[in-house]
Amino acid sequence: MRQAVLGVFVGLILAGVGVFWWQGRAQIETYAPPPPEPLETIATPDELPLTDPGDLLGPAPPEASELTREERRFFRYDRNRDRIITRNEMLSSRSDGFRKLDVDGNNLLTFEEWAVTTAERFDEMDEDANARLTPAEFATSAPKPRAKKPACRC
Repeated sequence: MRQAVLGVFVGLILAGVGVFWWQGRAQIETYAPPPPEPLETIATPDELPLTDPGDLLGPAPPEASELTREERRFFRYDRNRDRIITRNEMLSSRSDGFRKLDVDGNNLLTFEEWAVTTAERFDEMDEDANARLTPAEFATSAPKPRAKKPACRC
């Protein structure tokens, strides 16, 4: 008796699902013409729209805020400007340096890749090739300051 009631119940559920599936299928009309456009919205390419702004004023231009050096450094990492630096945002700034070290491009940095790059950099700094860096030689590895943009003379 239980099996019969359960079979009828499952059959009704499957029939209901079938009806909803059958009604939910969208029919796309093939070769349907596009809706007609009103004649007043069609403009020739040579005509420009004419408007009279009257006494209307546009929005005030935004004002640039002076950021401190620390705020500028913070926003270099905070890509989406939500004032929170996530781990991915912090690591994304290092990806260019990682790609330079990853010579074979397999997204794995082996010790050999790191060692070769580091040794080449050391050799570039060691001008007298004595396998020792003086303070003057080491100073050549410092990042070069960015050239300041000239002030606008508008």
